[in-house]
Amino acid sequence: MVFSVLATFFVSSANPIRQAVAAGLNTRDIDTVRNKTVLDNRDLFVIDNFLAEAIRELVKTRDFTSIAALRGEILRRRGPQPQYTEQFSESALKYITSALEETSRFPEDRRIKVVVNLLILIDGMEDLRLADLAIARLKDKNTIIRYWAVHCLTNPGIVKQLNAGGTVNAKIARLFADRLKEIVDISNPDILALTANFAGDINISQAEELLLQIADSRTRKYAGWTVEYELLDGTILKLLGGKISSAPGGSGKSAVRFAQLYSFAIQRYVKGSGATSGGLTETQKQQLASVLVETEDKCIGKLLGRPQTTIKKAVERNDYAAILQEHNRLLGDATKAGELASKLNFDYGTAGDGRKRTSPLPLPGPPPKKTPVK
Repeated sequence: MVFSVLATFFVSSANPIRQAVAAGLNTRDIDTVRNKTVLDNRDLFVIDNFLAEAIRELVKTRDFTSIAALRGEILRRRGPQPQYTEQFSESALKYITSALEETSRFPEDRRIKVVVNLLILIDGMEDLRLADLAIARLKDKNTIIRYWAVHCLTNPGIVKQLNAGGTVNAKIARLFADRLKEIVDISNPDILALTANFAGDINISQAEELLLQIADSRTRKYAGWTVEYELLDGTILKLLGGKISSAPGGSGKSAVRFAQLYSFAIQRYVKGSGATSGGLTETQKQQLASVLVETEDKCIGKLLGRPQTTIKKAVERNDYAAILQEHNRLLGDATKAGELASKLNFDYGTAGDGRKRTSPLPLPGPPPKKTPVK
């Protein structure tokens, strides 16, 4: 995916030039202070001065490899001593804030590069004090900036801190979840993957709400045949399955979203594979096949309490009728509830005649291919 390439482009560094980069940065004084057990005001000034110089250099430098090495030098100067850590965090916040404000005066191409590199630095610092700087960029017009802003809030180090317990951490976690909800519908699959995994890992009640919103967004894209990167839905389904399994008596909301999203993935595979117009590409078919088989194995089998391989075997035979038959058995049809709904005690809402619906929504057929203009 494109963002894995971009991440490598922005993050990678070449060790041979690291010393050359650091040569322009005074690290001797900061290294001396970092090894002290008690700091005085002069030591705190050294820390502040180091961050000021380092971030100023980060903004000025244009060579990406040099920037990556410079970020590495900054991150290596973090320390465990409480006074040191406090001053390092305070100075980082001050100078990164100023640098980000400065980028508003840059040409757009340069603004994007500098902001992305500052966000990658914030991501590496894993400092909750810097979170507001990332939150402010969640709705940036540039997708790469939005991606790294989300990465800053959802990386494993931050999640670990938030899950450590305490009123303050819980409040921050809820804030993150609320802000991430605001961008679900404008997020691409890369960003949704980060957000979904955050929702699966964070220990707050709002996590399930965030995951449900992501599932609803993907379901709508399936309905309009505009969904991209279907492999993401394997992750979402697995996370929904986890919410169902971990809730006392099962989570009804997660169960419904799980069943509907899985249903649309199955229906898309069948209708897109058999369509004579507007069908799926080979890559899309392969991705969907993976989602269908992995979900059957890792989720359906676990939820029903026994191994499930019917869909896997049908996919291997390209037996679309057998796939649909198993879909109806598991998820339900117009005449009766599926085994999953019976096991987890959920339905699909109320139909127009007031009766409970026993089957997922049907997926419309694929749109016809556009005829090229001659």
